[in-house]
Amino acid sequence: MELWFTENHSPNARFSMKVIEHLYTGKSEFQKIDVLQTAEFGKILTLDGLIMVTEKDEFIYHEMITHVAMATNPDIKKVLVIGAGDGGTVRELTKYNSIEHIDMVEIDKLVVDVCKEYIPQTASKLDDPRVHLYFEDGLKFVRSKEDEYDLIIVDSTDPFGPGEGLFTKEFYGNCYKALNEEGILVNQHESPFYEEDALGMQRAHQRIIGFFPICKVFQLHIPTYPSGHWLFGFASKKFDPLTDLDAARWNNLGLQTHYYNTDIHVGSFALPNYVKEQLEDVE
Repeated sequence: MELWFTENHSPNARFSMKVIEHLYTGKSEFQKIDVLQTAEFGKILTLDGLIMVTEKDEFIYHEMITHVAMATNPDIKKVLVIGAGDGGTVRELTKYNSIEHIDMVEIDKLVVDVCKEYIPQTASKLDDPRVHLYFEDGLKFVRSKEDEYDLIIVDSTDPFGPGEGLFTKEFYGNCYKALNEEGILVNQHESPFYEEDALGMQRAHQRIIGFFPICKVFQLHIPTYPSGHWLFGFASKKFDPLTDLDAARWNNLGLQTHYYNTDIHVGSFALPNYVKEQLEDVE
C-alpha cells in the first residue's frame, strides 16, 4: 500500500507527495508537528498538516529571505530573526563573518528540537556562538526593543494560529521601532495566486507601507508552497534593494548559494502585472 501526504492549497486544489516513512509525530502547546521521509522531496516538516520545510527546496526560501538584504547592506552586524524554527535562515546568516550577533525568537521550542534531530540540513548552525535563542512570542519580544537591529527577518508561518500576531499593524510598528536608522525588514509575504493567500499578502503589505518609507515586494519560486509563486516583503528606513545593491562587494565574498545570485536579486523585483495590481489596490 502506498502512503501519500496531501496538503490543501486552496478549497479546490491539493498537492500530494509520496511518503516512504513517517519519522516523527508530536504535539506542542501550539501545534501538531510531523516529520516525513518522502520519495521526491527528502525529509519534510509539517505543522498542523501544512508543509513548512522540505530538504529539496528549502534553500530557495532561506537564501532569498536572507541574501537580498545582506547584499543591499553588507555592513549589517546585528540581526533579529523571528520564527525560523527550522534554522535555515540562521544557517544562511552565519555564512557572513561580518555579522556579530543574531537573536532568534521562536515561540515553539519543540519545533527547534525536532529540526535539530531530524533535519540537521537546516538546523546545523543554531549552535553558532553568535546565535542567541529565545523561546517566546516574537510579538512580545520586539515590543521592548528600540533602535537596536540592522536587520529583522520575519520568517513566520501563515497568518493564523501561532503566527497570526506576526502580521498585525502593531507588530510591524514595533519592528520599525526596533530597527536603527539604517534598518531593513524582510518578511514572509504569502502568495499572490490563490484568493485567500492573496488577501493575506495584501493585508500585510498595507500594514507595512504605513511605517516604512521604502517598501518593495520580491518574488521567488518554491515548488512545495501553494501555487509555487511566493513573495517576500522588503521594507527599509534607508536602503533601496535595487539602487543600493552592492553586487560587486557581495560577489567578492565568494559565498556558496544554489538559488540566489545578484542577477536574481534584481530580477526578483520585476513583478507580474497581476501582482502589481494587487499591491496597487492597497497602496
